Amino acid sequence: MQTIRRGIFGVPFILLGLVAPFTTDCALIKGVSDAAKLTKCPDMTRIESIDSFDFAGDFGLPPPVAAKLKTGVEASVAMKSLADKIDAELLDACGGITKDLGDPTVYTDGHAACGGAAKAIADTKAKMGAKAAIALDLDEPRCLVDVNAYSDCAAHCDPTVKPGSVDVQCDGQIQGTCSGQCKGDCQLSAAAACSGECTGTCDAKVAGSCDGTCTGTCDGKKTPDAAGATCSGSCEGTCSGHMKGTCGGQCGGSCRVSDGASCAGSCTGDCSVKMDSPKCTGAVKPPQMDANCKAKCDAQIQANASCTPPRLAVRITGAADEQAASALRATIEKNLPRIVEIGKGMAKNVGQIAGNVVAIVQGGQGVIQTAMADKIKGAALLACVGVPFKDALTSAASVGANVKVSVDVQASVSASGTSG
Repeated sequence: MQTIRRGIFGVPFILLGLVAPFTTDCALIKGVSDAAKLTKCPDMTRIESIDSFDFAGDFGLPPPVAAKLKTGVEASVAMKSLADKIDAELLDACGGITKDLGDPTVYTDGHAACGGAAKAIADTKAKMGAKAAIALDLDEPRCLVDVNAYSDCAAHCDPTVKPGSVDVQCDGQIQGTCSGQCKGDCQLSAAAACSGECTGTCDAKVAGSCDGTCTGTCDGKKTPDAAGATCSGSCEGTCSGHMKGTCGGQCGGSCRVSDGASCAGSCTGDCSVKMDSPKCTGAVKPPQMDANCKAKCDAQIQANASCTPPRLAVRITGAADEQAASALRATIEKNLPRIVEIGKGMAKNVGQIAGNVVAIVQGGQGVIQTAMADKIKGAALLACVGVPFKDALTSAASVGANVKVSVDVQASVSASGTSG
């Protein structure tokens, strides 16, 4: 994790030398009376609009240069979309924690909300007393990138890549619909029979760990027949909470199937036939392609990634204030999975993407400076691309800061000791 942090959090220092030229050049635009008349910009919030715009014809750029600039601007817009998505998710999740724990502040962005959440958690732990202990049972988050969508994006923006011929590799595991035999994890689309090891809920006989109510035997001791009992250990019977082990009935969650078993859901691992709708749980590794095009596709596809929040169970013991402990447990189980999804599930990918987009913006500055040989068209070009480039730099810094604060919130839950 330390290596990832250096890559992400080095971005703001790069920004210091990049934002200033845009500010200076914008002053030039105001002094060129005809620039506004020549500025026929596309809708710089929509990649589709940018894609159909003729940068070469409108700004007198050589076609290869115009193509690189176009994909650079599109990468910048995709970077902002990704950053906005992350911030909105954190604003909702961290804002939920602050509200549940009695903080009346109305936060306007995810970073501030998560700072408030970490403080609210620390304050609540202080109410619980020094003897309180918190244990988290947390699965790994999974963020899925659409492999086919990446292939389509690459073929669209890189003229050297032929449609249908893109061989995209996955630096992780492949998940998709397997019509054959699955070897790996089977994420059931609905409660279904599991022929292997179930992680989730089970409505019939269980043999394994149970973090909820066990009806049967818990750690070798019979539980009450009527309502069962909370079991934080090994359960033999039925489990109404989060379990891991063999399930004799329907499994609601992830099912690690035995080799050669069929999967009535999404298979993560190997499939005996080609998977339908494949998605990658790590970073996609496309073939050799244009750097601007890659940055655009990385950011655009990651912004549309679907993430599965990790399953989480919280155990709090020794709390002096049970009401505070109950409020903390409830809000952590509800909101922390989405925060961990960003701090751990997306961190590696988005950090690399942010760094790549910053490099693309640096290249775009060179194009603008060259275009300034024609003061009118150069100023008009800057009027179009200056805002998305500046937004991309701000977004890259925002992503890094939000990943860090996501990690901080998780650490505030499991940290030993209390603080006021």
